[in-house]
Amino acid sequence: MTLSSPPRSVEAPPALHVESNGINVIPEDERHGTPRSLFWPWAASSISLGNISIAALLAAFGMSFIPTAVACVLGIVVSFFVVGLVSLAGTRASAPTMVISRTAFGVRGNAVPTFVSYLVCVGWEIATVVTTVLAANTVFARLGWPSGGAVEVVVFVVAVGVVMVAGVFGFRLVTRFQSVVTVASIAMTIAFIALTIGNVNWTSLGRIDRVSVAGCIGAGVIAAAAFGLSWTNSGADYSRYLPRGSSSRGIVGWTTFAGSLMPSVLVIYGLMLVTSDPSLVGQLDTNPIGALMSLLPTSALILLLFLLALSLAATVAASMDLYSSGLTLLTLGLKVPRAVAAGLDGVLMTLGSLYLVWFAGSFFGPFEGFLIFLGVPLAAWAGAFIADATCRRQDYSSVDIFDARGRYGSVGWPALGSMIVGTFVGFGLVTSSTSITILAWQGYLFDIFGVAELSEWRGSDLGVIVALLIGFAGTWAFGRARVRRQETEGR
Repeated sequence: MTLSSPPRSVEAPPALHVESNGINVIPEDERHGTPRSLFWPWAASSISLGNISIAALLAAFGMSFIPTAVACVLGIVVSFFVVGLVSLAGTRASAPTMVISRTAFGVRGNAVPTFVSYLVCVGWEIATVVTTVLAANTVFARLGWPSGGAVEVVVFVVAVGVVMVAGVFGFRLVTRFQSVVTVASIAMTIAFIALTIGNVNWTSLGRIDRVSVAGCIGAGVIAAAAFGLSWTNSGADYSRYLPRGSSSRGIVGWTTFAGSLMPSVLVIYGLMLVTSDPSLVGQLDTNPIGALMSLLPTSALILLLFLLALSLAATVAASMDLYSSGLTLLTLGLKVPRAVAAGLDGVLMTLGSLYLVWFAGSFFGPFEGFLIFLGVPLAAWAGAFIADATCRRQDYSSVDIFDARGRYGSVGWPALGSMIVGTFVGFGLVTSSTSITILAWQGYLFDIFGVAELSEWRGSDLGVIVALLIGFAGTWAFGRARVRRQETEGR
């Protein structure tokens, strides 16, 4: 694979032109580029230095560095491979991911996974804004400048404003910044490692005295949920602009490579830091980015440069989420222009961010609960979506995909039923932090099966994998006949 700059088609029309495309099928004359142009959106999606802090969640499984790192990388790569598979449907249908999902779930039945997708996008928008505010507050405090109060408010307003502007203007503005932010973030990552490598205890990294199957599964699932799995519902939103004859292998390959490369480097380095200094885990829990900034020299130039790079990466990722969540609102049936839908979504992002910045006592407690709670139904949907797409031999109908009376019907019970069953079983095989009382009911199947309270399997998040497999197997087994009937009608 050869890396190249984003194609010229991304630069026209101008970036400061509000995108007119919503959930419609992209016209033939607007489909340009090659699969390698997908490098930029997926590299930018997970390249923030803040992803180093995910290591705090992985360290909770109590395993040694090497097995945790291996499980983490496998989880990241496999999850972005799933994103690549979902992206294939984008070139065949030239429509957003959750619109294409109607072919499996039916035009009206698709409201269920679309609502889940919307919550996932908004949750990640909130997480990125919050980490930006916390990081700025920490840097200002380190430098002896005014922090907290008015400073948090100003940074909050700026971060929310940038994300909303990019999300409202749409695809062209978001993609314009991706290559610049990606290159800058790579440079800052290298510099961060160079400045903090002295904190690594190399002797502690080589020990393999704590490893378990349950721990490996749990670490892999958390990594998958934090990265690729959370982007599966947006996979086709960017590939839909590619020509329909684009290489399938190239689409999957570039998506997997771009999405998993930097997250793997970042989280592995984060594991190196928390393995060397376990006390860092507690600091990451309350202020993930601030804890990382505390490792840097107290220099205004260094700290402000890192803050700028981190903020840019975070806002680009949040803008991608806001763009997709705006499309998701339209898919749910909101009758407004795409830009208005993105603006309305930004209001909800603002309210959620306000709560986490000023009222929640911990960042990672609610964040981990969010990852797993929505990761289960999202995994079940992804399995059903991929199974349905795999069964299809013909291109999607650009007319019937918007008509409940068309070939895709009102409700696709094989996919919807598989998602519901997969979610129900999956919730019974995951547990969340005991501090999140509203989720205390999860893990009920562990109780039925008599799994001990202190068993490592209760923290393995096995339900995410089970939900994906049930979603895929159920749709594959019971949905193939439905797909054959649809394609026969379309001849």
